[in-house]
Amino acid sequence: MGRVVSRTVLSDRDAYRSKVHRCLEALRRMVGEGRFAADELRTGVELELALVDEGMSPAMLNHAVLDRSASDLLTTELGRWNLEINLPPRTLPGASACDLEDDVVSSIACARRSAAVVGATPVTIGILPTLGAEHLDSDQLTDDPRYDLLNRQMVGARGEPFHLDIAAPATEEHLVLDVDSIAPEAACTSLQLHLQLTPETFPAHWNAAQAIAGAQVALAANSPFLLGHRLWAETRVPLFEQSVDVRPVELRNQGVRPRVWFGDRWASSVTDLFEENVRYFPALLPLVDDEDPLAVLDSGGAPQLHELRLHSGTVWRWNRPVYDVADGVAHLRLENRVLPAGPTAIDAVANAVFFYGLVRALVALEHPPWTSMTFAAAHENFVAGAQHGLDAELHWPGAGKVPVDRLVLDRLLPLARAGLAEWGVDPDVAERYLAVIEARCRTGCTGASWQTSMVQALEKDGCTRPTAMARMLERYVSHMSENIPVHAWPLT
Repeated sequence: MGRVVSRTVLSDRDAYRSKVHRCLEALRRMVGEGRFAADELRTGVELELALVDEGMSPAMLNHAVLDRSASDLLTTELGRWNLEINLPPRTLPGASACDLEDDVVSSIACARRSAAVVGATPVTIGILPTLGAEHLDSDQLTDDPRYDLLNRQMVGARGEPFHLDIAAPATEEHLVLDVDSIAPEAACTSLQLHLQLTPETFPAHWNAAQAIAGAQVALAANSPFLLGHRLWAETRVPLFEQSVDVRPVELRNQGVRPRVWFGDRWASSVTDLFEENVRYFPALLPLVDDEDPLAVLDSGGAPQLHELRLHSGTVWRWNRPVYDVADGVAHLRLENRVLPAGPTAIDAVANAVFFYGLVRALVALEHPPWTSMTFAAAHENFVAGAQHGLDAELHWPGAGKVPVDRLVLDRLLPLARAGLAEWGVDPDVAERYLAVIEARCRTGCTGASWQTSMVQALEKDGCTRPTAMARMLERYVSHMSENIPVHAWPLT
């Protein structure tokens, strides 16, 4: 959203609505006329960071860090304690995944050097466990007109405080809190994966990504704590859904869809997804651009579709369609938003490699899972994976309900390995990262389970919950800097 908002004076809603539908008409024409980049494998990665001070509390210093950074890959995010690394697009074949890991390591190191000057340290973690309710006020949002505009529009659309209500699935811990802004969204730090596709290949890849979302989030869970409470293995999922839910109770009761949305059906075309975004969600940022997309098409160009891109950027699907134009050529990307940040660079790249290999293999199957699995089952898997992590049981065609570690070891890892071979990834490189996924399953250790076990051990030794979380985070930061995968971290 932030990259396409350059002004903050809102336009007439009727004019905006008309323009969005004109963008949809242009998109349909482009799909029908084949006006997109060729089917070239290109991937992209965005990684969000949290900043902490010497006491492991949130450090509200993102602009100060950026002012001292020479990297053009680093940018602000919604919260004053957030930064984001935008790594350049790359192809997958050969040893590219190792290059990606090196780039993640060097980018975090660059952020670390800049942050150290102002007494801060970057952390790759799903939710910063030392966040307090005082950090979720509107004055903790990054000082930027576009964030202020988005906050004002969403608060106005909601018409009442945002209500957080998250209960742990197996304990009595329960968080209930009303907040006056979208600042809790900033607590959700993530790893976002992009894959360039064509209109023809997009639906199957989107369906594949939806089908594996439950396994993805279970394997990568890294957000067990929020405001002192031990909640879901991946608490980032319900927190994100609730922190930008602009529906008051009455609209929820009417079945109005939430803006953080898994979806409700398998896709048959990419235009379906964009059309759903327009059909189901009112505009949050009605800003009209001067471009006439149909006139640009008639002249042989690729329209920017500003209004459609901006609108779709305020519908936070867990797997999102992205339209963009590069060097005068339109292209489509699948943006996978399921994964939390961290714990380490090698963990993050392992999560990415597993995703890219698995979706490739599933799309190639004669009978892919979405032909025999209901969409509701895919959503149930996603919720179960977020709640329970590697303790979840997931539904999978031909296997029934199966523990997620067995599903991954017996079925999904072999598929991911085959998919990476189809992408042309060097076998030794593929094995470096898939071995991390396998080890997580065999040890039962994810970022979430390590955090939870460490805090429990410290509490058993007499620490209060806040002290235990701060000391756990100190150890987390130390292990993270060594780039040792989380399944090998000691509980000392």
